[in-house]
Amino acid sequence: MSKYIDYGQLNALCHMRGLQSSQSSYSILSAHNMFIKQYPKIFLKKKTRLPKLFKQEEKREPTEGTEELQPQQPDDSHNIAIHVKKARGGPTLYEPKKFEEKLVEFLDILKKLPIYRTLREHRTVWKMLKTIPDLTSQLTDEHLKTLSRSVISETWVKGSTVVGNDGFYIILKGSARPQTKAYKDLIDENESTSSFIPQSFQGFVSNEDFKNILAEMHTPSCDPMLRQWSTFGTLEVTAQTESDTKEYSVITEEDCEILKIPAKDYVRLKSENIKLENKEKMKLIHKCPYYEEWPTLSICELVALIKWKKFPPGYVIVESGKIISFVAYINSGYCNIYRNIVGLMKLQPKKVKKNQKLVCMGKLNEKESFGEISVLLQVPFTCTIVTGKEVEMAIIEDKDLFELDPVTKQLMLHTAKPTFGHLKDEDVKNVYLEREQKKEWKNFKDKTIKNSLYYNGIIPGFGKWDHCWTSIPRNLKDTLISY
Repeated sequence: MSKYIDYGQLNALCHMRGLQSSQSSYSILSAHNMFIKQYPKIFLKKKTRLPKLFKQEEKREPTEGTEELQPQQPDDSHNIAIHVKKARGGPTLYEPKKFEEKLVEFLDILKKLPIYRTLREHRTVWKMLKTIPDLTSQLTDEHLKTLSRSVISETWVKGSTVVGNDGFYIILKGSARPQTKAYKDLIDENESTSSFIPQSFQGFVSNEDFKNILAEMHTPSCDPMLRQWSTFGTLEVTAQTESDTKEYSVITEEDCEILKIPAKDYVRLKSENIKLENKEKMKLIHKCPYYEEWPTLSICELVALIKWKKFPPGYVIVESGKIISFVAYINSGYCNIYRNIVGLMKLQPKKVKKNQKLVCMGKLNEKESFGEISVLLQVPFTCTIVTGKEVEMAIIEDKDLFELDPVTKQLMLHTAKPTFGHLKDEDVKNVYLEREQKKEWKNFKDKTIKNSLYYNGIIPGFGKWDHCWTSIPRNLKDTLISY
């Protein structure tokens, strides 16, 4: 029986008088109205339960001979640091730190010179910088980790003018008012408001502390005041005019603690990364067969135009009959080379159908290049190139290649060759026929051996020859097929 229906009300509703009588239409209409009125009562309504009131239970006094169970505290009788904290009225080492204490610790770390900070302190600074969206949105994690090892904290008294054209600044304590309403990004020249609220403090601030901090930190977007965790300045080192100096300047409204990331450190880091990347590009091009005898000066011209790009497995880079749009140098992975051929497919004993097929003719491995002849001479590819697995390439787009000096372009045309240009249609046809014959011969041998084993009863006890064939050990199967 359903627990949602009141069967007593349903029974009374079914035996209501006047519904089936052949009296006046007035009595039938009144009975019908009564039925409609009583019909909702057959459904049981869920009773609303109020939340239970919990009463605080009184602690029972332990009886004699029993000891009250208490959580075990670590033995700190020999830890001097704990006794010193207790004597000064501070929390013990086993209590969680509040955000204010962590901020004080963070400021103390920044006041030290970077060379005197420990590895743990460097890690703390890095984790804190990762919570600032203006940094993480424009700098890679590796760059941020490197810059965190050289950041410092500056103290500015009320009414001071802080010029931010020599670095990127983050207000850790206090507030300031900008001289202009908008600021440039760290690196780009697009304007964006620098005041923000950190999106997360995971790993550094607890959830309850974060909610309280948000209430204090929140400022309306129309308020130009820069408060805690707001940012200003730039990481680009350029010749600054008087108007640019004002654009990056703020005036402190109270005593402030401001974190500074020097722009010179970022420029030095960026130049070192560019040098390492160019060295890797030059090494890759030098190892390609067509460029082994190239002079270094000509390779440097190519390095300045190179971009890194990754392709997933099975990606068609260029199809046969089309002109490729870039020159590629394979850094990792490989590509398969396919040629088109028209094959015959049997439909019935006396009917065949022409079918376009791709025949794999070889591979392009690491430290090999392709596309030079197709781009410079605008010649269509005679083959299709498909990635075998994830491939990372250094590419030069055709528009950049056309801007090279004539000597470099002539040198490239002289040393490079068409990709698998030595292949002829007859070679492709022979490879295709050879593979098809091997496939047919293998299928014939498998079928013959299976039937022979089944009908001659070499392995009895099996009802089907398919099961019989699969049960043979692999080494025995290979031996039988070889004969």
